[in-house]
Amino acid sequence: MSDSCKVTVNPGVCRLNTVITANLIPGTMEVHVEIKSDCPNVRKMGEQIDNVSAYEEIAKKMFDTVVYRFANDILPHPACPVPSAVMKAIEGASGLCLKKNVTFDIE
Repeated sequence: MSDSCKVTVNPGVCRLNTVITANLIPGTMEVHVEIKSDCPNVRKMGEQIDNVSAYEEIAKKMFDTVVYRFANDILPHPACPVPSAVMKAIEGASGLCLKKNVTFDIE
């Protein structure tokens, strides 16, 4: 099982890069999430997300998760890739997914 995961997001044209670090809290399935971003809205979202239960987050429907609820309330751009990246970091830190890159190729 993994215990940490770092996801770097280059969001495209806005160029407001984000780095998400997720660390499994020893002896639990709780993950501590830290978000550093050039985007003030993503930073505000990150301030709302602290420790989350990995099992609970992956078992919920998308907009029932803590991550997407805060994203929906705070982020003005619905195509922002950061919420998905946060979910991947949580899964990666908790060992609930294989750490594999995700890409968008936009033409």
